[in-house]
Amino acid sequence: MALPDNDTMAAIAVTRFGLGARPGEIDAAKGDPRGWLKSQITAGPADQPPGDLPDSAHRVVANHDAMAERMASRSRPAASTSPGLAPSPMMAGGDAGGLQEEFMARAQLAAGASASFRERWVMFWANHFTVSAAKGEMRPLPGPFEREAIRPRVFGRFENLALASSRHPGMLFYLDQAQSVGPDSLMARSPAKDAVSIDGAKMGLNENFARELLELHTVGIAAGYRQADVTELARALTGWSVGGVQEGGQAGRYMFRPTAHEPGERAVMGKRYRDTGETQAVSIMVDLAGHPATARRIARKLAIHFVSDDPSPVLIGELEKAFTASNGDLGQVAGALIDADEAWAPQAVKFKTPYEFIISAHRALGVAPANAGAIIQPLAGMGQSAFAAPSPKGWPEEAANWASPDGLIKRLNWAEDFAQQVSGGSREPIRIAQETLGARLGPATGAAILAAESRPEALAILLMSPEFQRR
Repeated sequence: MALPDNDTMAAIAVTRFGLGARPGEIDAAKGDPRGWLKSQITAGPADQPPGDLPDSAHRVVANHDAMAERMASRSRPAASTSPGLAPSPMMAGGDAGGLQEEFMARAQLAAGASASFRERWVMFWANHFTVSAAKGEMRPLPGPFEREAIRPRVFGRFENLALASSRHPGMLFYLDQAQSVGPDSLMARSPAKDAVSIDGAKMGLNENFARELLELHTVGIAAGYRQADVTELARALTGWSVGGVQEGGQAGRYMFRPTAHEPGERAVMGKRYRDTGETQAVSIMVDLAGHPATARRIARKLAIHFVSDDPSPVLIGELEKAFTASNGDLGQVAGALIDADEAWAPQAVKFKTPYEFIISAHRALGVAPANAGAIIQPLAGMGQSAFAAPSPKGWPEEAANWASPDGLIKRLNWAEDFAQQVSGGSREPIRIAQETLGARLGPATGAAILAAESRPEALAILLMSPEFQRR
């Protein structure tokens, strides 16, 4: 397909691949829009949120040792003599303050990032490997999960990102893996086999994590795996857990419990894996990460996120080829996305999520989020609560989920309030529109901004314009 002119490509680079234009950003991209984006791909970790953030995940869990001990002595009398399991993070209490601090730092990074393509890339992978505070006891962990498992690896190999996310306490607790026990393991056959775990749940095999690894994180349903594959993967994963109070320095950290591991050879998706303990599941996950179905699924998800709810087969094919040829090198996949002509179609069809809308509004006006409430409360009202995707599938991508009449009214109300708060700036609204949308600014929107009766009205018109709402 023919590429749009350079001015349009610069606007697309900043508004579609990035998180929206800050003052002067579109002009900065005009020299080489593709090069401007590729310069944001790094061999090292992505940017981390600013400030002195709350404790790491292992400290969040380990700091509640005393409570765990009390619960263990009350609910599992044999705990002192039987093999132990990690406490559930529900013992961490639902730390709303920590969640707000984490989310505020994340929003401030997004609103001010000079490399907003890199930040969008992080957002994609954090949503792909969802750990959600919607499961109330998980409230302290999504922020540390994103900082510790996702951000350091988003431009590395996919298998390393998948393994790191799978071994993080946030994921192990969110998908109930931390206390999964093999039916024929030493732990299950111990004298305490009828005891309950620390959080009151019966010890036994839990298939939640294995199911989501297959369905959501790697090959997807279209790969044709069976329920037997889920069960076999769940058996291989037994022993993948989090250290409890009895493990001392391992408390709150990933650890492998040999006594909880289901012994024996496993068969997953037509391949057999001998019993090598902890590395049995690693071998399976490496094969899943490199499976052709995983390449196709990741390629389609990336195309949907960045370009269109109904992406072209050509674009999907180019991303799939890059994923396969590079053995899952996500930096090379990002480069292939930028190189694909189909990703530069001039018509903006992706509808911003509430988070993208609010962040891009701050970027357009050149202001940082003032406080957590100013971000978290309106997001909740628009249906995208902080770190709280409704399920392990993450936040939906398609416009139909966000462009409802009620959702648009809430966006309008927020835009009007925000425009009032930031109306004291010196730049003329039409100048802000030109810097924010570049060549994507249409004549009708420009005329409406010029005809507005007040500065706040003009800014609200910009924020609610079709060009601003879509990317």
